[in-house]
Amino acid sequence: MTGAARALATYLDQRRRMGDPGIVPEGFGPGELVELLATRRAPAGARGDGASPDSIASLSGDPVAGEAGYEELRRMALGCTRCRLAEGRTQVVFADGNPKGRLMVVGEAPGAREDRTGLPFVGPAGKLLDLLLAAVGLSRRDSVYICNVVKCRPPRNRNPRADEIEACAGFLRGQIRLVAPSVLLGVGTFAAQWLTGQSRPIGKLRGTVYRYEGVPLVVTYHPAALLRNPGWNRLCWDDLQLLCELIDRS
Repeated sequence: MTGAARALATYLDQRRRMGDPGIVPEGFGPGELVELLATRRAPAGARGDGASPDSIASLSGDPVAGEAGYEELRRMALGCTRCRLAEGRTQVVFADGNPKGRLMVVGEAPGAREDRTGLPFVGPAGKLLDLLLAAVGLSRRDSVYICNVVKCRPPRNRNPRADEIEACAGFLRGQIRLVAPSVLLGVGTFAAQWLTGQSRPIGKLRGTVYRYEGVPLVVTYHPAALLRNPGWNRLCWDDLQLLCELIDRS
């Protein structure tokens, strides 16, 4: 299998893990499908809705996760053009908080305010997140590092797409490696699914302790979802108590 074919197989597998099993016909694995299609080439200039094999090849590698120092990783992210989100952003939203914090909070994607300021969680959802953290004795200034699965705002605040998440994955892996938190908190469906490697809804994922490469992990609802659905506040509070137990033991 060629390098581009391997990259396409990786992309298809990522789509499947993100809950889109229909992208690969039943009975085929991603690699088998790629080999089956290897002799078929699109006409010159043809363009589909998804990413092309060449663009997928540029997205599916992970060259930054194990090599860059923190400032180099940040510099690379600020200049990143690895996916379509770079075309419409105002600023890359890399991170906020303490890079030596014991807790790392991973959200989903920047919104309009984050795109303007270059900082994650600065709107109403960010204020709620700060209140939730303060309620258990934590703050982004002293003990918490905050980032997102994708670093650029999706148009009209739509959900990030699987190839966009994959394009940004190296930066998030690098952040986790360099910050080396004692505990991870994933907020929202896309963060929870990426960190756990599972495609179940957030309501099915929360309430359990996971591990991401050895780091204890709890997932819960995104603060923006809590603002829309106050009935979930109690469930989120239970998740924060579970988080505190992990921090106390770390």
